[in-house]
Amino acid sequence: MSKVAMIMSKQPKTVGPGVSIVSAAKKMRTGRVGSLLVKKGKKLVGIVTDTDIVRRAVSTNKSLGKMTVEKIMTTPICTIEGSQTVDDAQDMMADLGVRHLGVTQAGEIVGVISVRDLLLFYKRYAQSKISPEMLYPEPKIFQD
Repeated sequence: MSKVAMIMSKQPKTVGPGVSIVSAAKKMRTGRVGSLLVKKGKKLVGIVTDTDIVRRAVSTNKSLGKMTVEKIMTTPICTIEGSQTVDDAQDMMADLGVRHLGVTQAGEIVGVISVRDLLLFYKRYAQSKISPEMLYPEPKIFQD
């Protein structure tokens, strides 16, 4: 089975804890990502996801321009070692109820893996193992 390090995003985008929710959301949109690691100085202190923005900011009806990432980020960051399998990542996400995991190597976060990464992996895996004809066989027509 493939390892997490093979399918992770290797250079995750970061944001400071004092950045507004609106700015963070714009950075996610332009970067086409669903999460940003929150960095205070050189230290990673949390992760903010598109789900955090919706559930902890937008749904509160507070001013998003004034609310900062620090108020809604998830901390600590749930992590998985890069040498673990993709199945391990899927199981961990399901058990923890999260859609993003920091990927570590020797205790340092070196990437991020998301549910989307898993979906793409399993799609490619399925396509390489099973021909389309096996997935969608031609209907059999019988005559009486």
